[in-house]
Amino acid sequence: MQLFEGKLDKIRLQKLLFLFTQRQTKSVYDFIPYRFGCFSYSANADMTAMVTRGFLTEDEKSFTKLDPTDYLKQLNCADLNLLQDVKSLFGKMSPSALMKHTYLNYPFYAIKSEVAKKILTKEELEKVNESKPSLSKTVLFTIGYESISLEEYLNRLIKNDVKVLVDVRNNPLSMKFGFSKNQLIKYCGSIGIQYIHIPEVGILSKQRQELNTQSDYDMLFSIYRKNNLPKSIDSQIQILNLLKVHKRVALTCFEANIYQCHRKHLAEAIENHPDFEFEVKHI
Repeated sequence: MQLFEGKLDKIRLQKLLFLFTQRQTKSVYDFIPYRFGCFSYSANADMTAMVTRGFLTEDEKSFTKLDPTDYLKQLNCADLNLLQDVKSLFGKMSPSALMKHTYLNYPFYAIKSEVAKKILTKEELEKVNESKPSLSKTVLFTIGYESISLEEYLNRLIKNDVKVLVDVRNNPLSMKFGFSKNQLIKYCGSIGIQYIHIPEVGILSKQRQELNTQSDYDMLFSIYRKNNLPKSIDSQIQILNLLKVHKRVALTCFEANIYQCHRKHLAEAIENHPDFEFEVKHI
């Protein structure tokens, strides 16, 4: 914000930040394909937080810097040089020009765009269409959100053409940005993925105490298979029916390690149903 004279159009901000992160060795923000191309919910949430704290102000189309602190002096030389390069290369581009540039060079991020048809030629639009996942095989996926950003999580769903996300947590609340139930409903809906919560197949918080070793997890899942799964047959059949209808369904919980999450055992229980003749894949 400071480098761009303290004010930026919201669309330009997202595109410039995206182009900056593409030049970083390790990017701070990830992005998803959205209504006007690359977009970071996490970055937008940070901007909103800065408005709340009085560092910025915003109107419908732009953010304006209020905080007088000179943040450029606090940057290391590498990041400052990257910022200056981004401004030099793209700083004078309009929102429309920035959108077209990112669509041409990063076509995956244009697959959800509402304006791609207006600003791209037929040949250019074809490259965007080629980046759209379109998979017909019926697959039951599982995915955990531990250690990844909301945007990386959503991109995994998009790239695997997931149609329905089934939240199998008993209590769908999270301290991590984006992963509580109402947030997931919103963010999945924004990219055309249906969200369903089925708490009956989850594990109660009181059952998840003192999980320090793999043996602790194995003991918990032994109890889960013996006591929980037989009581949730109807919910398992509900998931199987969703899979038959929508073809690409993902079970989601927290843990990245499938061997430390009950979704593995839930998926196996569904897989063992006589009517199951599909693939299970952990992403």
